[in-house]
Amino acid sequence: MHAPDGFINAPVSAVVAVAAAGAIAVSLRGARRELEGASLPGAAGSGGERTAPLAGLVAAFIFAVQMLNFPVAAGTSGHLLGGALAAILVGPFTGVLCVSVVLLMQAVLFADGGLTALGVNVTTMAITTTVVAYALFRGLVKVLPRTRRSVTAASFVAALVSVPASAVVFTLLYAVGGTTDVSIGKVATAMVGVHVLIGLGEAVITALTVGAVVAVRPDLVYGARGLTQKLKLRVNGELVDAPGTAEPEPVPAAARSRRGVWITGLVTSLVLAGFVSFYASADPDGLEKVAGDHGIDEKAREHAIAGSPLADYGVEDVDDARLSGGLAGVIGVGVTVVAGTGVFWAVRRRRTEDTADAASPSGTGV
Repeated sequence: MHAPDGFINAPVSAVVAVAAAGAIAVSLRGARRELEGASLPGAAGSGGERTAPLAGLVAAFIFAVQMLNFPVAAGTSGHLLGGALAAILVGPFTGVLCVSVVLLMQAVLFADGGLTALGVNVTTMAITTTVVAYALFRGLVKVLPRTRRSVTAASFVAALVSVPASAVVFTLLYAVGGTTDVSIGKVATAMVGVHVLIGLGEAVITALTVGAVVAVRPDLVYGARGLTQKLKLRVNGELVDAPGTAEPEPVPAAARSRRGVWITGLVTSLVLAGFVSFYASADPDGLEKVAGDHGIDEKAREHAIAGSPLADYGVEDVDDARLSGGLAGVIGVGVTVVAGTGVFWAVRRRRTEDTADAASPSGTGV
């Protein structure tokens, strides 16, 4: 789904980049609240400690899983976009930043996604997927029972819908600023059709990941905040629900270590990117396939850093393909988790400083 340079003309790319920058600025403000955990009852001051490192880990995990292209049709593959997963795990504003960090690392280190198309890719892959997925997710959890299974089911549906929504937005942008004269109707049909299939893969990955985390640490899942279980009363030897009472669902004692969750996630990301990625499908992804079939790629330009040492997810001068790809994946995970965690700690620190200033006796922080 990474659009290269040349698919969308310069004026439209520039306008979209400005709009994407504005959305990121809004996300920075929103992420400060999410990372501080102000909306989590009874957890004031602890949310940032939990969410900031988790957000960096989520970015690294998305980077790793995006290396795992899976087949969806004859000669076509797909990969995780990650907006739904990030929004549900760490919040919609933080989710936009997570995916944006991934896209930036991919563009500047691995020549994946054009530099002039970065605004387009952030709009389609980060903003659209996150907004659509989280809006649908919140709507579903409001009408479903507040259980872990409902969170997992809602994440499946939200992720599924977010991918074709991203394809629709790309098609609209191409209709306005496309560089070739093609049938937009045919492009839209092809894009939505193949990305519905890719969305199924996205939904499975998202639901499995959210389900795994919420099973051991529901307190770390932004979308699971507010999960409750009714208090039980023993009546005539049987446990029954106490009317009108509820308490936060407890965290299992064996899973209270945040460090353990973080290390497990990081090791999983390194294994996926460093080893499992070698077995990913080599077929073109949905956008590449549609572009080739319908002539969208006629004016595509080579990436500005196509000759970089890590271009195309391989390490320069390492002849063994398995080792080259594995090293590139490990480097990518490492750089992304460091960059992502640094960004989110900085955002949280700014929020903490603003809160301290507002609480100072003079009201000015002086």
